[in-house]
Amino acid sequence: MLSFSIETVRGLDPEVYVALAWIELGTVAFFTAEYLLRIWVARDRRRFIFSFYGLVDLLSVLPYYLALGVDLRSIRVVRFLRLLRLFKLARYSAAAQRYSRAIRIVREELILFGAVAGILLYFSAVGVYYFERDAQPELYASVFHSMWWAIVTLTTVGYGDLYPMTLGGRIFTCLVLILGLGVVAVPTGLLASALSQARAEEKEAEEAVEENLGPPPPPPQP
Repeated sequence: MLSFSIETVRGLDPEVYVALAWIELGTVAFFTAEYLLRIWVARDRRRFIFSFYGLVDLLSVLPYYLALGVDLRSIRVVRFLRLLRLFKLARYSAAAQRYSRAIRIVREELILFGAVAGILLYFSAVGVYYFERDAQPELYASVFHSMWWAIVTLTTVGYGDLYPMTLGGRIFTCLVLILGLGVVAVPTGLLASALSQARAEEKEAEEAVEENLGPPPPPPQP
């Protein structure tokens, strides 16, 4: 990926491009050999090939062989998906397990919130489009163009690259900002409550284990 990024710099010497091409060839050869070796040592080869990380390993080298005049090397960014293996360490963290348990507790509420947030996002884009399409036709050319404004406004980020100029658009923006405060606060409150519940359940489970074990037996009498 570093060699691909360097290639995007303009004005490099031809020798640099040649060196980058050799580096890319060596990298692809190494990853290809690694992928084939993983298939060879896998207990269930078919399962590995169609597994998540097997597909990631394949996609990390396949664009190089399928280029055929089309620049597909940027697809190798999926190689970074292998960093997801670091999340395996979460199984050894009590805090990570508690957080996972909290998400499972409120998963239905989070799904409902996501659906409502998506609806609000769409209606915000539609609303600002109808208010601003005549005043700023180049910026609010369609609902899809207005979607960026809806995202940054509903999440209360407000980059300032798009802002309404009409009176109706500004009033509508105030309403969207107020709704945005609730959009940010709802999942935070849900997770905080679920974490408290998960911590309480964990404490109850520990107390139940201690009660089942009972007090330690007295030492034997001499």
